[in-house]
Amino acid sequence: MIRPSQAIRLIHINLVLLRHGLDEVILATHLFRPIRFLIYLSPWYWFRKDRGSYPVRIRRALEDLGPIFVKFGQILSTRRDLLPDDLANELAKLQDRVPPFPGSQARKIIEKAFGKPIDELLEAFDEKPLASASIAQVHTAQLKDGRKVVVKVLRPNIEKTIRRDVDLLFTIAHLAEKYWKEGRRLRPVEVVQEYEKTIFDELDLMREAANASQLRRNFLDSETLYVPEVYWDLTRQNVFVMERISGTPVGDIDTLRQQGISMKLLGERGVEIFFTQVFKYNFFHADMHPGNIFVEPDGRYIAVDFGIMGTLTEEDKRYLAENLLAFFNRDYKRVAQLHVASGWVPKGTRVEEFESAIRTVSEPIFEKPLSEISFGHFLLRLFQTARRFDMEVQPQLVLLQKTLLNIEGLGRQLYPQLDLWTTAKPFLERWMSEQIGRRAFVGKLRKNLPQIAENLPDLPNKLNKIIDDAAAGKLTLNWESQELQKLRQQMQHNHLNTLTTISGSALLLSGSLLLVFGSGGLIPVTLATALGFGLGSGGGILLLRSWIKASG
Repeated sequence: MIRPSQAIRLIHINLVLLRHGLDEVILATHLFRPIRFLIYLSPWYWFRKDRGSYPVRIRRALEDLGPIFVKFGQILSTRRDLLPDDLANELAKLQDRVPPFPGSQARKIIEKAFGKPIDELLEAFDEKPLASASIAQVHTAQLKDGRKVVVKVLRPNIEKTIRRDVDLLFTIAHLAEKYWKEGRRLRPVEVVQEYEKTIFDELDLMREAANASQLRRNFLDSETLYVPEVYWDLTRQNVFVMERISGTPVGDIDTLRQQGISMKLLGERGVEIFFTQVFKYNFFHADMHPGNIFVEPDGRYIAVDFGIMGTLTEEDKRYLAENLLAFFNRDYKRVAQLHVASGWVPKGTRVEEFESAIRTVSEPIFEKPLSEISFGHFLLRLFQTARRFDMEVQPQLVLLQKTLLNIEGLGRQLYPQLDLWTTAKPFLERWMSEQIGRRAFVGKLRKNLPQIAENLPDLPNKLNKIIDDAAAGKLTLNWESQELQKLRQQMQHNHLNTLTTISGSALLLSGSLLLVFGSGGLIPVTLATALGFGLGSGGGILLLRSWIKASG
């Protein structure tokens, strides 16, 4: 049911769509389909100006609808497994161009969060924002000890605004899924659910601070990536204070060249940082677009904005690494087997058919020089192929693919000859050798050594008890398997049927004997006849019941 406030917002959205020449989106809905022909009679259809391609008009409309829709478009652009390439590329251009809210209001938010005047917290605070985005804005400041920091402050009442628009997006998504012919394929409700989780996670700046702290610890002594320090005493759910960094935006290539920084080194370091985050630490920055990356004069990267981070399970990491190495070696059958074994595609999928489909996608790409092959787009084509075999969407892999596209695009912007394949392969081979073989065994033994050491003193007593129980005949086996439990129940059921059959046969035989020999004088004929008939009937019923159960 659409509430009045949502109805007003929907009218506004439709007006924005009309202004950007997206009347076909409105008239394609079930409600307006019967009168769709009227568009060809309307003046704006015959005299409207060319407003650009369909993806461009979609992007501009989202920008006009406000920051929440801009953020939604950004996240939607990562779902390249669902969108056409041209639309996904255009949505990726969306930027948060949001007017700042007054610095005096930011000051009040900070003072309310800490319950004291800002002058008691900070030596200086610049009310003019350094940057402003859809969720929060950033101010420069100085600590009491002179250290320079940045203060990130959530927009006032942003949660209420987001909840209103997210609820409206759910309404639109349900309508689209019901009435739009492309609705079921694009799964808009699922996309909005993913968006809801991501954007509400970003509203907790304590979470972002924890992400930054973890990533900083992972790369604390690294020569490739620097993560600013978090000041926890000055961090709350809606206020986040961290070290102010100084570097050149990674997109300012001319300045980087003037500083004498090797573009080839920067490109390769970006790839190395990505695979280190994924395979060594299993914790990766999932929003590494140029606006969030800076470069120091020595070529070390600096990362900011830690609202969106990604992780993989150990199984996903291993399957992903094995998949990539199998692709490098053009072992398509192995790729197909891994997809089935991992559960990414249904267990009943025919490996030969899947292998053939993967080969069809891969071979034309591999005929090009490796430096000309887009690694990210290749994975995209693979996921699109796998969808024909009912591959379930893996949200963690979609986030990984989006990050990989960002890294590859950034790397080739810096160094167009960047060969991501050659850069990545040794890293993956080294990681796989650490997971399998002697090094992996030693590593796992070292990891489990504390637990082994803790249990080792009790081992002799436990072994002695097992031997004593075995000698005394007290050793029992505890079956926990569901299949064994079913087998046990079936055996009990069969045993009961056997007992029923034996009892029925005995009763039937006893009844027959009484009927035949009842006239021998030991008991009256009438009683013998009655007992014989009763026992025989009871035995027959038991046998019939046993037969029905066995047949069923």
